[in-house]
Amino acid sequence: MKSRIVPVIAPLFAAVALSLAAVPAQANDWFVRVGAVTVSPKSDNGALANGALSADIDNDTQLGLILGRHLSPNLAIELLAATPFTHTARLNGAEAVDFKHLPPTLSLQWYFAPESKVNPFVGAGLNYTLVYDEEPVTGGPVAGTKIGIDNSFGVAAQAGLLVKLSDRWDLVLDARYLDIDADVKVNGAKVGTVNVDPMVYGLTFGYRF
Repeated sequence: MKSRIVPVIAPLFAAVALSLAAVPAQANDWFVRVGAVTVSPKSDNGALANGALSADIDNDTQLGLILGRHLSPNLAIELLAATPFTHTARLNGAEAVDFKHLPPTLSLQWYFAPESKVNPFVGAGLNYTLVYDEEPVTGGPVAGTKIGIDNSFGVAAQAGLLVKLSDRWDLVLDARYLDIDADVKVNGAKVGTVNVDPMVYGLTFGYRF
């Protein structure tokens, strides 16, 4: 399904984002948000080596960095970035691989009550997950091997709540679903695919300018 969805959504999303970005900026259209972002992969992240190894990936919390712009009171475009996340993957319950990733996510958002103090919103977009620094854990089930985890490109969905603290400051709580599937290689040979598909939870403070 993912291989069918992304090629359709990606060019449409890019065309909409580029055309809307051409809207002239007004006061307080731009916003930045900074705070805690937690990546929580789903449980049971797939089986490797023909089902012999069950994969599970732990959570991590990092500093979230968000830049966005309102294209109208209801519509905004937002880019989520963060400091690098670090995870440990377990195989059959044993710590096996440490790795880092960056998950930039571009979303179009719809705000339901822009004039209210409490403003719920939803969003949809695309995520690109860059994986690097894969290191087998000493004494783990794949110690002494070379591990590779491919990057991932997939859809994203978001729901959140914005609370206005003042004319320019906001408190924002949100949750995202990211479609992340990555091939895993051991010594260059593919051994399977991990289905990370995390929920990403954010608690950030925003400033409009």
